[in-house]
Amino acid sequence: MSSTVGQVIKCKAAVAWEAGKPLVIEEVEVAPPKAGEVRLKILYTSLCHTDVYFWEAKGQTPLFPRIFGHEAGGIVESVGEGVTHLKPGDHALPVFTGECGECPHCKSEESNMCDLLRINTDRGVMIHDNESRFSIKGKPIYHFVGTSTFSEYTVAHAGCVAKVDPAAPLDKICVLSCGICTGFGATVNVAKPKPGSSVAIFGLGAVGLAAAEGARVSGASRIIGVDLVSSRFEEAKKFGVNEFVNPKDHDKPVQQVIAEMTNGGVDRAVECTGSIQAMISAFECVHDGWGVAVLVGVPNKDDAFKTHPMNFLNERTLKGTFYGNYKPRTDLPSVVEKYMKGELELEKFITHTIPFSEINKAFDYMLKGESIRCIIRMGE
Repeated sequence: MSSTVGQVIKCKAAVAWEAGKPLVIEEVEVAPPKAGEVRLKILYTSLCHTDVYFWEAKGQTPLFPRIFGHEAGGIVESVGEGVTHLKPGDHALPVFTGECGECPHCKSEESNMCDLLRINTDRGVMIHDNESRFSIKGKPIYHFVGTSTFSEYTVAHAGCVAKVDPAAPLDKICVLSCGICTGFGATVNVAKPKPGSSVAIFGLGAVGLAAAEGARVSGASRIIGVDLVSSRFEEAKKFGVNEFVNPKDHDKPVQQVIAEMTNGGVDRAVECTGSIQAMISAFECVHDGWGVAVLVGVPNKDDAFKTHPMNFLNERTLKGTFYGNYKPRTDLPSVVEKYMKGELELEKFITHTIPFSEINKAFDYMLKGESIRCIIRMGE
């Protein structure tokens, strides 16, 4: 790899030229990393619903042409000035949020919301100089959440790159860059169910299934899946879900249904939909005295919800979380270690594997609800 250090690299990238239109495989030029940055060779990437949402340009400022992608695994090709925790040849996961190590959030044991590097979906350039590292014939192509992994090479801020065990298979652990850690961490780091407890999971997409996996790993005995699509229930059994509720099957609020099923409410609830109604139901279905509900799903920007203050006074707790409360550089290596020890199963999240040349198929699978995670093999 050393022959490319300091040079512009020409490689293939899947470029979104406009909202909702198929990505086009183009030859792009990737500039060398500047101070505090890393250039990565991406070997595997996967598609997350967030990529689809911003590709469709629903509800946010459209920014095109752009290279999407933020769940990936790769190898460090070169590092910019001042980067000390990574070196060429390291195996690494780029992450949509970061850890500068210096701000009050990074210095706090309780937060992972770095002041400098927390997610910014509107930024299409690098923080260092407000310029893009991607171009086609001199025309800049915008970055996405600081990662842009739908490219054979990408440049990221070093604080958004976690060094991982080189023995860990990148085609499996790449899914930890976003959705799986978000759901798994929401349960194990924030809800913290005790062995033998009951947990309700609202929404059985990839994040919800990861939250269920967290409940399974924690030893919860009753894991209740709540979803409006009954066909998801069968798949969810692989992740420890052993009871199911479809709110559409009942003529009373789902929180009431769950309270009746569980003699007053579940011990923990994790909401993974972004729906205001699901958030209210998740909070109101936990048991008084000790119940904890955790919100994970991202709502629409004008949303607000209402619940009676007595729900708090009766000792129910409502919490929120971002990326499962994991600090990317500090904590991701230990999550990879859990996988390597067999404590966390990742294979069951991977429903499809395709070559990079067929990346648009991944969008089709996601839009049809056919995939949990589709792995894209770069360089093919």
